[in-house]
Amino acid sequence: MSGPLAGLRVVEMAGIGPAPMAAMLLADLGATVIRIERQAPTGLGVPRPPKFNLLNRNRHSASFDLKSKEGIDATLELIEQADALIEGFRPGTMERLGLGPDVCLARNPKLVYGRMTGWGQEGPLAKIAGHDMNYLGLTGALAAIGRKDQLPSPPLNLVADYGGGALYLAFGVVSAILSARQTGEGQVVDTAMVDGAASLMLSAYGLHAAGLYSDKRGDNILDSGAPWYDVYECADGGLLAVAPIEQKFRDEFYQILGINRASLGDDDDKANWPAVREVLTAKIREKTRAEWEKAFEGSDACVSPVLDMAEAPTHPHIAARGTFIEIDGVSQPGPAPRFSRTVPAKPTGPELPGAGTEAALAEWGFSAERIADMKARGVVGNR
Repeated sequence: MSGPLAGLRVVEMAGIGPAPMAAMLLADLGATVIRIERQAPTGLGVPRPPKFNLLNRNRHSASFDLKSKEGIDATLELIEQADALIEGFRPGTMERLGLGPDVCLARNPKLVYGRMTGWGQEGPLAKIAGHDMNYLGLTGALAAIGRKDQLPSPPLNLVADYGGGALYLAFGVVSAILSARQTGEGQVVDTAMVDGAASLMLSAYGLHAAGLYSDKRGDNILDSGAPWYDVYECADGGLLAVAPIEQKFRDEFYQILGINRASLGDDDDKANWPAVREVLTAKIREKTRAEWEKAFEGSDACVSPVLDMAEAPTHPHIAARGTFIEIDGVSQPGPAPRFSRTVPAKPTGPELPGAGTEAALAEWGFSAERIADMKARGVVGNR
């Protein structure tokens, strides 16, 4: 493996959503990750062919009988060698399996035990089910996202699942590994999507406390309230993302549009926003998206086309940076961020659940004879 995390070893208990993404982020940056699947599928998440379950890329998938003592013992052998463990089950599940933090840290005192849940390990909601939108609902984030006089808009599952969940778990695990290397002591990292989503709202809460953020949707600068921070339709139905927040960028924006800024009045005055929006809507509808792209090309007007997922990888800037890569015929975002010296290798595609059992165990020091015996007795491998 190459990358800044080369040499780290991580055991991932297979799950869905943010925990697999955190494991993928670590693997993309060079960590050796073994993904332990249960022999009986859980049936959770959005069904798709394994080839397209991209969060599972870049690591071996090993199938273990976690209902057997031998399966648990083999898992603990892996944990003894690991820098970190990642799990995303409901509170108490790992303890019932015999793989709780007390057991694992007793076997490996330097272990970082990364836990990913929606609500956290304790609290009135800790053991109930939830999804991204539920966590956003309790943090004030969902109520703040949407247009004026409309219901809140779910922002896909980017904010709680992946932003407040996966990224915070990966950051927490790496932080705790650095601490363990200095102190010799591991610890539990309790990552809750509700906590992460709230953390991502920090700036908005600061503005709200200062009386500078309205509780009404579509009444603020960043929520489509301001006419100079919104999406507009072009003559051909294409869309432009318009975002010249600062005055100097707005000046350039109006100049390229061919609008006399003085004619708009005070475009920072909320009372004047509807009138400004009316002018911008009419003006942008005069040309196609391609024509506006050419007009704004190279400018600081903070205008870009709104591309769909088929278009995005082909945009000249995205293509020049190699933001998207192809693995096994599937176009997908590549590893991020970039590193000047410890450049990560190109990821491998997702494995079928359990398909990498032999290779993974061999990589972690299990002998060929032992692997064959464990497979023959159904301790590992798909049944």
